[in-house]
Amino acid sequence: MSDLTLRDLPRPTRARFLRAMRPAFLLLTLLLAACQAAPPVPPRPEPPIPYPASARERLLRFALSEWQDWGCVTRGLPGEPNAPCGRPYRLDANPEGLPDNFPRVLAYWRAVPDGAGAIARNRALLRAGAAHVWEDPFWSAAFISWLMAAAGIDSAEFRPDASHARYLDHLDAVAAAWPQLAPFAILDPGTAPVEPGDLLCRDRSPRPLARWSDRAQERGQFRPMHCDLVVTVSPGVIELIGGNVSDAVTLNRIPATADGTPAEPWLALVKNRLPWPVNRTAAR
Repeated sequence: MSDLTLRDLPRPTRARFLRAMRPAFLLLTLLLAACQAAPPVPPRPEPPIPYPASARERLLRFALSEWQDWGCVTRGLPGEPNAPCGRPYRLDANPEGLPDNFPRVLAYWRAVPDGAGAIARNRALLRAGAAHVWEDPFWSAAFISWLMAAAGIDSAEFRPDASHARYLDHLDAVAAAWPQLAPFAILDPGTAPVEPGDLLCRDRSPRPLARWSDRAQERGQFRPMHCDLVVTVSPGVIELIGGNVSDAVTLNRIPATADGTPAEPWLALVKNRLPWPVNRTAAR
């Protein structure tokens, strides 16, 4: 004998049953809608580990080494770079499409979890003999992610990503959860001195954010940005190294005030607090 279904009930009984169940159905519908509308609450980041001063030194050393390997391409303010080059610096780019540079950019993309598509696409272009290898997608965020990983900064403290905005979101989350332990803090430019090892970031969208705190309204979403690593600071000049600038790893000389503050607008200053924390017991 088959199980009895709602259709098997007499019509008056079925109508009374449906009227009685209507509040329950309505409540279930509202609960399902609420579950779909509410974004999931991200888990709290794990406590950061301490880092020695050598981590900052490695970060700067790797950045300078990559710049030198790309030919010391330099742009921005005129003059000899303060960063050591070891060869005459160049104003022309060493293009990303040259065969010697393919493994360099490949290494940067291997450092980010979402780099497989970019790698597959450009491997195919290289096999086909194309001249425009690594033109798409942009690899500047992959370069910064590679630098951090090469310096030994773990993904719990700096989560590699092909998007500058998304790795900045993670830095913000770590700093909010562990303000006394986070090795990086995102500040408004001009509120703290700029030092080697910091990042300076720009918003490259058609509708740029007025300040980094406005990013809270769109956490996790893509936003076109660019960040460079500060390598030298002197009166009048800040030197930064970034990837995918003039199709190379390039040093950019930007104007600064007498105290080393950027003289042009930037969206965010990522303070590198390494070695951090100095006193881990007190930070807890």
